[in-house]
Amino acid sequence: MILQPVIGLETHVELSTKTKMFCGCNAHDEGALPNTHVCPVCTGHPGTLPVPNAAALRFAVLLGLALNGTITEHSKFDRKHYFYPDLPKAYQISQFDLPVMQHGELVIDVPGEGAVRIGIERMHLEEDSAKNIHGDDGKTYVDFNRSSVPLCEIVTKPDFRNSAQAKAYVQEMRLLVRTLGISEGDLERGHLRCDVNVSLREVDGNGLPIGPMNPKTEIKNINSFRAIERAIDYEIARQTALWEAGTPPMITTTRGWNDATQTTDAQRTKEDSADYRYFPEPDIPPLDLRELVVDLKRNLPELPRAKRARFVEEYGFKPDVAKQIVDDAALAAFTEATISELRAELGSSAKDIDLAKLVGSWILTKFASVLANEGHAIADVKTTPERFAEFLALIANGNLTAQKGLEVLSQMEFRNLEVSEAMEVVGALSIDDSSVIDSIVADVLEKNVSEVTRYKNGEEKLFAFLLGQVMKAAKGNADPQSATEALKKAL
Repeated sequence: MILQPVIGLETHVELSTKTKMFCGCNAHDEGALPNTHVCPVCTGHPGTLPVPNAAALRFAVLLGLALNGTITEHSKFDRKHYFYPDLPKAYQISQFDLPVMQHGELVIDVPGEGAVRIGIERMHLEEDSAKNIHGDDGKTYVDFNRSSVPLCEIVTKPDFRNSAQAKAYVQEMRLLVRTLGISEGDLERGHLRCDVNVSLREVDGNGLPIGPMNPKTEIKNINSFRAIERAIDYEIARQTALWEAGTPPMITTTRGWNDATQTTDAQRTKEDSADYRYFPEPDIPPLDLRELVVDLKRNLPELPRAKRARFVEEYGFKPDVAKQIVDDAALAAFTEATISELRAELGSSAKDIDLAKLVGSWILTKFASVLANEGHAIADVKTTPERFAEFLALIANGNLTAQKGLEVLSQMEFRNLEVSEAMEVVGALSIDDSSVIDSIVADVLEKNVSEVTRYKNGEEKLFAFLLGQVMKAAKGNADPQSATEALKKAL
């Protein structure tokens, strides 16, 4: 028996609007005391009327366009009924048959697999529920600050076949919403929440399904990329064991991911659309999105996958380096500005230098370590791209050694200095005069006669020691290649 995983995702993106979906309450003051950003509308008082948030509508349409979907020209809101303490009206204002977007796609790059196309069934706008807080006293408390915060729910087709694909999809979705500027996309803070649907089906030797699709199991309470992978892998293993025992899942159920035990726990049987008794929201008229689509199509930014491809083609970065840079929008902007300035600094000699290798190695490793030491993020660095390009030009031209360069760069960032000022502070004056280097080498050999003799008698490992002494005497200002050649010649 050959079993094939069939996986779909439901992703909720909390939109970064100033106010809630249907009222004027503050939507994102996460440090506020419970139940302080509330009003009669978002707490479901009788007789109140919801008013759709225009910014949320714009964000939703923008995301739909970025997902290459079909925007519904005349959309509407619906009431989704269920009874739960975090839903004060006993229904949620959501969308059913006319969501903002349908039939989209997101192409993801999966390690070891390459490009994988994931179909998007639909994307709709809705209001968030309140937050249940389970106290140590055995009681459950409700904080309505989150009630009616705007959400976009993106429902994929069951196109995933393994946990690596699902993880890559959520990572790409997070980057996408950050690139669009519509959400912070932070899983741990609940800005992006993911429910996973997993089932297995029997296939033949050619991978073609045998028999009907089995009911799905929905997994909730997943709040990290690692948890997405582990929850899916666990659920595949659990369902595989049931199939092998002759008792495959026959009803749709909901399970919760238990991070402590690394298992899924049964919660309840899953409702279907009929259980929610959808009907059109009578207090909100239909939405005409046609003009909004025309306007937003003109303002759609370069999307992450296209930007990664451009960084490879235009700048020469390797795909993994391009991905690492583009995954951080601030880092990508800093990198592009640096390359532009560096080309101007180097002039015609730029064509003889591997700019991608130079910029990539310094930004992703050396500069990253400097920022980490200073507690700075790339979004608020003191070192401007202009200064960084001037610094890299000195490295590229051999006027500043890599060893001293780290000290200079640290001073530039820590004290907000110009390159020349930082070089003066650390004494980073490049020694490119061959006669000066020869003099330093001769002095080192004179002071280490024993080591020179042992080297000449076959202890070749002592060359590294002698070269280290030369660089130390030059205070790190000698070009390593020039120093190596001078030392070899003297020996």
